[in-house]
Amino acid sequence: MATQQQNPERQRRRAFIGAISGHLIEWYDYGVYGFLAVYIGGAFFVSDNPTTSLLSSFAAFALSFFMRPLGGLFFGPLADKIGRRKTLITVLMMMAGSTCLLGFLPTYASIGLAAPVLLILIRCVQGFSAGGEIGTITSFISEYAGPGRRGFSTCWLMVTAVLGLLLGGAVANGMTWVLGAETMQSWGWRVPFLIAGPMGMISMYIRLKLEDSPEFLALQKAGETSKAPLREVWQWKRAIALVFFIITLHSSIFYLVLTFASTYMSRILKFDSGTTLFYVFIASLAAAFVMPLGGAFTDRYGRKPFLMVVGVLATMAMYWFFKAAPTATPATFIWPLMAVAILFGLYASSTYATMSELLPTRIRSTGIAVAYNIPVAVFGGSAPLISTWLIQQTGDISSPWYFYIGTGIASLIALTLLRQEDFVACTQAVQPASSERDTGSSSSAFPATPASESSHSTAA
Repeated sequence: MATQQQNPERQRRRAFIGAISGHLIEWYDYGVYGFLAVYIGGAFFVSDNPTTSLLSSFAAFALSFFMRPLGGLFFGPLADKIGRRKTLITVLMMMAGSTCLLGFLPTYASIGLAAPVLLILIRCVQGFSAGGEIGTITSFISEYAGPGRRGFSTCWLMVTAVLGLLLGGAVANGMTWVLGAETMQSWGWRVPFLIAGPMGMISMYIRLKLEDSPEFLALQKAGETSKAPLREVWQWKRAIALVFFIITLHSSIFYLVLTFASTYMSRILKFDSGTTLFYVFIASLAAAFVMPLGGAFTDRYGRKPFLMVVGVLATMAMYWFFKAAPTATPATFIWPLMAVAILFGLYASSTYATMSELLPTRIRSTGIAVAYNIPVAVFGGSAPLISTWLIQQTGDISSPWYFYIGTGIASLIALTLLRQEDFVACTQAVQPASSERDTGSSSSAFPATPASESSHSTAA
């Protein structure tokens, strides 16, 4: 009996490790690119104006995000039809391969205009594969998590994203410190991308040993998997819209803290590189630290009230961040930065759990892929580009606040419209093979009631 009880826990741990190992590579790539955007701009988008080169580099970064919805439309339905495990293996091969290949690209000085074209193509492949990763990995982890644990379990995907970006930043900035800017511009920028090759092989070895999620296997055994998930998902238009707008703030504040803040402090506020690096790392670690706390809290007390309070505070903190910039010094700017980072960590701790609970198992991967990737592309990956463009057009370094406040308001409206019935309806539509598990967590977006506690107990 003890052995039987331990096996599910062992499977969960194995699934967790396999999932986050590949997820780390996706965000390592974004971290490396974000921190090396200046060198990539100089190597591939040659211009007499450094700001133009940087804008072009950020545009390529943003373009890969606009491929994410297409990747989601391809891989999301695939995961709902053939399984999460097989899809995760496929997207990992594409992600790690495209990141590594970027390190081998010839520059503009070698082949002219073909260089930026090749760079853009590779970033598109990376974005396409990443778009298939998020819906599949979130479904995989939430389905393994069990009742009452989705918030805590899925928040580790966000922790992994932050740590992947930090790892990319550590490698990129560490090499810059050792080699110097001239050597980094010459060839050093390639090395962090090449490292993704062996990282990908290790992650592939782990993922090949995984089993598919229990909920998907139950649906598959009963012959109840969706035959046309991309068509079926539009029966859940309200859930798709809610996820879209809830993720809007998640996307913008994520890339503010983890990508644009570094460029903003170094190039706009003229902080020295050591201060910039230290601030970004401290802020990112603070965000990662509070994520498990937020996830566990919402598992116990409900997601909607928590997300609304944190969303309001996060929106206010982003306004403070940019309004403090014109007179900022390193000693004063740390406070708005830390406020934004901690509130980002708390908000992002429960968004993955919320969106997984809004959609039934049979079309969950497709639904998340569709509803998540578009706001990430529009409000996340484009955030550095939009912010840089606003500053360039207005001459006001605080002007990006218009964009970020808008994303916060959009998410708060969606959270206000979120009803308990959105989750109850989802639970009732789930097939019998997985209904108990979904019932166990469907109401966790709201404060626990005696009835919900009873269903948790029954499902367990």
